[in-house]
Amino acid sequence: MSSTPPPTSRRERPAKPALTRQAIVSAALDVVRREGLERLTMRRLATELDTGAASLYVYFRNAAELHAGVLDELLGTVDLGGGDGDWRTRLVGVLRSYTQVLLEQPSLARSAMVSRPSGPHYLALLEKLLALLAEGGVADDQAAWGVDLLLLHATSTAVEHGTRDGEASKEDGFNTLATALRTVPAASHPRIAALGDELLSGPGPDRLTWGFDVLINGIPRTPRPRR
Repeated sequence: MSSTPPPTSRRERPAKPALTRQAIVSAALDVVRREGLERLTMRRLATELDTGAASLYVYFRNAAELHAGVLDELLGTVDLGGGDGDWRTRLVGVLRSYTQVLLEQPSLARSAMVSRPSGPHYLALLEKLLALLAEGGVADDQAAWGVDLLLLHATSTAVEHGTRDGEASKEDGFNTLATALRTVPAASHPRIAALGDELLSGPGPDRLTWGFDVLINGIPRTPRPRR
């Protein structure tokens, strides 16, 4: 004759780990890596952590603040060393590392376009970029505006080229554009007809690095406007 085991008292169950901001961010990043940023809600995260959604609002005022926290955690994996070489080479190295991190998480790249990260890893990245521009003799006021352009180029590239499984529409859109550029009538659009293949050439690290070089060359030579 089988016997039913006695109910377990709550006091006898293993205590759950204390909820902390870092634990929440780590769990949120796990959700993003598995399912994408679109699935990261307070309710979904509360389920992941076996707690109530109200507990999360003690640490994050809203989902946007949570997303910013997750993005900052991800930025902790950026290689701030930038490799070997002069200041330009190391600057491009840091920016390429930042781009690669976002390419691996395109939903967070899209978030980075509209959010304003302010966590410790973002500040460390910003400090490193400004230090490298200063090492190259770039005026402080031009560096302050220029670093924004460098990060924008990196982030927008990650948004454009980062894909998740099932995002066939992005490839379809590129193919449609490629067809349009290659078949446009030369009589009405002579420059596009002549440069159609060039307009589509160079995807990947070469075009990304070229964009950084253009900006790095131009930032020191372009004074800020004076009122």
